[in-house]
Amino acid sequence: MSEKKTGVLGGFKAFLMRGNVVDLAVAVVIGAAFTNIVNSVVKGVINPVVGAFGTKDLDHYAACLKGPCARGATGEVTKGVYIQWGAVLSASLTFLITAAVVYFLMLLPMKRWQDRQAARTPAETKPAEPTEIELLAQIRDTLIEQRRGPGSDSVPAPR
Repeated sequence: MSEKKTGVLGGFKAFLMRGNVVDLAVAVVIGAAFTNIVNSVVKGVINPVVGAFGTKDLDHYAACLKGPCARGATGEVTKGVYIQWGAVLSASLTFLITAAVVYFLMLLPMKRWQDRQAARTPAETKPAEPTEIELLAQIRDTLIEQRRGPGSDSVPAPR
């Protein structure tokens, strides 16, 4: 029983120590930290700038779906149904900024680096595949050998 447990634990350890699992864990941690930075930029800079065109912060923009609508002093909905379109716009901006930063600051430079590395390493030289003429010559030679028969050293007369 303990042998099977060791096998399962050994398999789990091998799974965790694979390069792609460790890389994924690092990416999740960095992504979480990066998301906090982007959220701060959107809430601290973008939302107030967009909200400057109106009268309040972007997160507070809403439309009354079913009225009469009323809000309390703290901004909570006390009556009616609101669509919080400002919060949706804010989340969309956060997503677009995150995607743009990840692409332009992480993926694009990584692709360029990989392309440079690939250009520096010499291309593997594969043996060239035989041409059609070479293959036909090999077939001809094999047929001649078969026609001669085993142990025959005589060369057949050309036609």
